[in-house]
Amino acid sequence: MTIDRIVLAFAGFMILLSLGLGVQGCPIFHNENWLWFTAFIGLNLLQSAFTGFCPLATILKKMGKKSGAAF
Repeated sequence: MTIDRIVLAFAGFMILLSLGLGVQGCPIFHNENWLWFTAFIGLNLLQSAFTGFCPLATILKKMGKKSGAAF
């Protein structure tokens, strides 16, 4: 997998997890404050679309993962 795909998969997983932890009625509900983490992920994705900077992509590059078109 390229860095682009790893970043997208990780972001998608974290969004779904934080929604599950933050939305009442979900079997894994913990606390509504997890929705702030969902917002943080969304803001980070938005800023990386404009700046090209993504902390996870930087870490993956240092680990030797193959670059994709975006990162």
